[in-house]
Amino acid sequence: MNKPPFEVADIIRAHGNSFVERNRSWLTWFHLRVLFAIEHCRTAALGGHLDRCRRCGHEATSFNSCRSRHCPKCQTNARNRWLADRDKELLPVKYVHVVFTIPHELAWLALQNKKVVYDLLFRASAATLLEIAADPKHLGAEIGFLSVLHTWGQNLQIHPHIHCVIPAGGLSPDHQRWVHPRYAFFLPVKVLGKVFRGKFAEGLKSAFHAGELTFPGRMKMLAERKAFHAFLRPLFRKDWVVYAKPPFGGPEHVLQYLARYTHRVAISNHRIVNFADGKVTFRWKDYAHKNKQRLMTVTADEFLRRFLLHMLPRGFVRIRFCGFLANRRRGELLPVCRQLLQVAAPPQNSTAPDASRSDAPGAWLCPHCGGTMLLIEKLTPQQVLRRSARRESFADTS
Repeated sequence: MNKPPFEVADIIRAHGNSFVERNRSWLTWFHLRVLFAIEHCRTAALGGHLDRCRRCGHEATSFNSCRSRHCPKCQTNARNRWLADRDKELLPVKYVHVVFTIPHELAWLALQNKKVVYDLLFRASAATLLEIAADPKHLGAEIGFLSVLHTWGQNLQIHPHIHCVIPAGGLSPDHQRWVHPRYAFFLPVKVLGKVFRGKFAEGLKSAFHAGELTFPGRMKMLAERKAFHAFLRPLFRKDWVVYAKPPFGGPEHVLQYLARYTHRVAISNHRIVNFADGKVTFRWKDYAHKNKQRLMTVTADEFLRRFLLHMLPRGFVRIRFCGFLANRRRGELLPVCRQLLQVAAPPQNSTAPDASRSDAPGAWLCPHCGGTMLLIEKLTPQQVLRRSARRESFADTS
């Protein structure tokens, strides 16, 4: 993929300082840390490393990545390594994609209580899937799936939702057979919506009574019990929509499909089409009008404000596994699934990609001969600057 003409880092370099000065009332040290990381990602400020081609001996100096999970440039290698691990967990069945979304009226509550509300979104959606799948009226099986949290809409406004990718089917209660789905969309979405609404409502009320929710500024009135329940009541009387896509194919398609949803940030650099005169223009899909591609232009300050809305709490896990794919049960139950589906286990030597191979995830190839570049020396920011100065001095004298 070609280098994008504009990057989030460019906007931070041009307007980050003034944005911080104007918004100190709500910015935290963690916001500032992320802005610094993205601004200096792959620059001399973070140091670098000297690499040498194992085939032709070509040497090159590269700058370090910031490795922030909010950085648009630092997700590709992490995603490739993660997908390589998932490859050995795939089953020879079709897969299903289900999306759980909370009503937009709760978006502000999620924004002010990210850790509590996002964790509840994970727990309520997972419990809903496990409960309905276990019901003999629907599937009567134990399922396994992964859930990925996204907090953004295409316009960068707050829009918390969970993407669940699920092997179509599950283990019978006695683990003696594989149960295939009886519905075209795996599980009935209207039933999922009602159960999810109930579980989320109960969890939100429990968090309120435990004093885990905060109500700053104009929301302070909702800290009283009657006001909070009055606010929630109409939301839990209407239907909550759970979206399920048709099964999208077997394991040969799953990794490519997962790559669209895991290790994503609010906006990729390739969606930014222009940055000039203090304004940013980016592409977005208008889902309300048949996914039509549109352009949106906002000020640099508004762009950075929207971008920072989607920072996750420190240490918050945004990709989780449930059911027979849960970390504590995967080692025991995945072999059972493979046995029932009559598929061989992956070779033991495939558990980790070989970094010395040119096709290994994240491998950097020599621009001259295509060989694998190997790390020779790690460089501090000062060493990187000295090397750059020596190269410039040599170029001037020659």
